[in-house]
Amino acid sequence: MTDTNSPTRTALVTGGSRGIGRAVVEQLAHAGLHVTFTYLKSPEAATELMAALRTAGCGVEAVRVDARDAEASKSVANEVIARHGRVDVLVNNAAVVRDRLLALMSLADWSAVVDTSLNGLFGTTQPVAKQMMRQRSGRIINVTSVSGVVGVAGQTNYSAAKAAIIGFTRSLSRELAPAGVSVNAVAPGFVDTDMLSTFSREERAQAMARVPMRRFGTVDEIAELVRYLALAAPPYMTGQTLIIDGGLFA
Repeated sequence: MTDTNSPTRTALVTGGSRGIGRAVVEQLAHAGLHVTFTYLKSPEAATELMAALRTAGCGVEAVRVDARDAEASKSVANEVIARHGRVDVLVNNAAVVRDRLLALMSLADWSAVVDTSLNGLFGTTQPVAKQMMRQRSGRIINVTSVSGVVGVAGQTNYSAAKAAIIGFTRSLSRELAPAGVSVNAVAPGFVDTDMLSTFSREERAQAMARVPMRRFGTVDEIAELVRYLALAAPPYMTGQTLIIDGGLFA
C-alpha cells in the first residue's frame, strides 16, 4: 500500500532532452519520481518530452541551463531543493564531444568538453550533496564512459573529462558514505546516440566489429542500469564504476 502522506521522491537529471539522458528521464518519471531535467540546445525536444510525460501522468519539469556554467547549475539544484524540500536522485549526464587529435585540438574544443562535464558536475552536485547529507539518504549517479577507463586516440579531452568523473565519484562516495548516501558511476561503451552521428558507415562497421556482442548499446539499456543504481541497488554499494559495453573491454 502506498503511503499517501509520504513526500514525492524527486530526481534531477542533467542533459536530459536527448539520448541517454532522455531515456533516464523517462524511466525515472515512469517509476514515480518527479523529475527535473536540464537541457541546452534542444528546446523542441525538451518541450516534447515534458509534454509526453505529463500526458502520461508523470511529474516533470525542464530547465534550460549551460552545464559549463557552474553557478547556473548550482542555481537549478537549489531551486529543486527549495521547491520540493529534498532530492532523492541526482544523475549527472550532461556532456559533449569534440573529437580531434591533440596536436590539432583547439583550446575551445578542449574547454567545451572539459567544462561541460566538470563545471556542471561540481555546480549541480555540491548543493545536492549538502541536501542529501541533511536527509541522510540519496543516490548520485554520474555518467562517465569507457573512454575514461581506457584511453581513446582522438579523445584526449573527452577521456580526461570522463576519467575525472570516475575520480570524483570515488572521492565523493567516501565523503557521503557516513550519511548513508551512495555515489556510483556508469561507463557506457558504444551507444547508438547522436554522438555516433559523425561516424561514417565504414567507421560504424569497424566499431561494431570490436564489440563482442556485435552491436551498439541502446539508450534504454544504459538508462536501465542508471535506474537500478537510483532505485534498486543495495545502499552498501558505493564508489563503483559499472561498465556497460557489450564486452568491449572485458
